[in-house]
Amino acid sequence: MSETTSHRITYVGHATVLIEVNGVRVLTDPILRSRIIHLRRRRFPLLVQWQEQLDAVLISHLHYDHLDLPSLRKLGRTVRLIVPVGAAALLRRHGFTNIEELRVGERTSVNGLPVTATQAVHSGARGPLGPVAQCLGFIVGQDKFRTYFAGDTDLFPEMAEMAGSVDVSLLPVWGWGPTLGIGHMDPYRAAQAGQLIAPRVAIPIHWGTLYPLAVHRLTKTFLVDPPLLFREFMLRMAPETDVRILQPGEHFDLQ
Repeated sequence: MSETTSHRITYVGHATVLIEVNGVRVLTDPILRSRIIHLRRRRFPLLVQWQEQLDAVLISHLHYDHLDLPSLRKLGRTVRLIVPVGAAALLRRHGFTNIEELRVGERTSVNGLPVTATQAVHSGARGPLGPVAQCLGFIVGQDKFRTYFAGDTDLFPEMAEMAGSVDVSLLPVWGWGPTLGIGHMDPYRAAQAGQLIAPRVAIPIHWGTLYPLAVHRLTKTFLVDPPLLFREFMLRMAPETDVRILQPGEHFDLQ
């Protein structure tokens, strides 16, 4: 980062975001390869510099498109992982050694940068036979550089408790297919969340990056439209919030 930049948000894609605050580098829900399970990544970059010199990785929940073991192995088995309660056993079985579990409301620090676990309304199960863990969002930072990473969540009324205390909200506005299951926000519900939280800046995430292998049989509007619809709703519902649409690989500097 340049010397004048205090807070940079890089949208790597899907729910993977690099948050940099005064030199501290935190990566969320890393998906760092071109294909996971039945999903492919669109042709957006995956730059090595986004994966280097990380101070911590935040994992919101155990779903395969948020906790991807091959992607985590790229970061090294000693990378610091901050995860929901119930996730550590799975990660230890796969050789990861630097794991910290948090419950909703608990707080830790990454090189002096506060990280607080927040509520999320979403399924915590990893597949039909996998382990179950809590689902979390995270607030990263303090003072005028507080970023709320929602992870995967549906709208919940307690979001209003964040009003006035968050500078940047990273809000999921879709998923990886043409339809959404329970526990997700669409553009309208994400705008309702933005209205409750009232951040200075809202950045839509969880859209336009991953798609099913059979996408040629489907409409492709879900890869493009969700952030545009989110911005339209926010203009009506929370016009004081600056909506920044980042394509995967783009960044935004908050001064």
